[in-house]
Amino acid sequence: MIKKIVFCLFGLFLSSSASAAEPLLTAQATQAALATPNTVVIDIRDPKSYASGHIVGALNAPYGTWRGPEGNPGELPSLENLTKLVQRLGLTPSAHVIVASSGKDASDFGAAARVYWTLKVLGLQNLSVLNGGLMAWQTAGFSLDTNPVSATASTYTPSINQSMIATRADVVSSVQSGKAQLIDARPTAFFDGSTRHTAAKVPGTLKGAVSVEHSTWFAPNSSQVVPASEAKKLALSAPVKSDQEVISFCNTGHWAATNWFVLSELVGQPNVKLYAGSMVDWTQAAGALPMDNVPNRLKQLYIDAQLWSAK
Repeated sequence: MIKKIVFCLFGLFLSSSASAAEPLLTAQATQAALATPNTVVIDIRDPKSYASGHIVGALNAPYGTWRGPEGNPGELPSLENLTKLVQRLGLTPSAHVIVASSGKDASDFGAAARVYWTLKVLGLQNLSVLNGGLMAWQTAGFSLDTNPVSATASTYTPSINQSMIATRADVVSSVQSGKAQLIDARPTAFFDGSTRHTAAKVPGTLKGAVSVEHSTWFAPNSSQVVPASEAKKLALSAPVKSDQEVISFCNTGHWAATNWFVLSELVGQPNVKLYAGSMVDWTQAAGALPMDNVPNRLKQLYIDAQLWSAK
């Protein structure tokens, strides 16, 4: 009897392990997954791009629908709005969701990673990103479809998993206590205060932050993230502490989502959080919050003039 119970438990373990999705899929692995029941591809490109050609059966949910308002685009949408979105897409915990972006460049991967993070925050676990997006799919020789696709709405009612979220209050506490390492995913010009996001009020970075550009994790001259084995090697040479809570941020939680995805999902580091609002949220707060690399007023006026002329 005991042997029978052990055998059954072992079988259940193998079954659950086999069903666990790899967080990063090649085009070939994505094609194979399409033959599996409950696989859902979410194409996060704009409707026009989606209509011109998408993976067979893919549902369209543009990146903007997963984002906050124009004044603070990194802000997580309300649970009510996110619930409507996942229900419209017919998502349930049993679905294997594959997020597909355009794959045009390394920055584009941040969109897929941000949607992946949002879905995981909503309690969905069987998630993947198509590495290299639609560009990789077409390069692999797979065809596109132009027929619009809709899903039967689900009744899944998600809740927010706060363990992957760093709020502004959490970051303030971390700056004061040093309990978490703050990693800035932005290019160097943002980190060192040479420029800022148009919605941010002040150039610079969070107090005590280190720079880990989102581009760190990509193969040279590629829009594809390196495999997990290579990501683990890169993490060892990056200024990331493996024994401390990590909070990833950028301007609006876009590039930071790539750092979160690689460290949490590929490297397997525990306690990695995303500060969704990032520097836009931080600099819009009432009262000056602690920052590093803030240029003098004259330099700030020069940056303002550059941003204005670029409009």
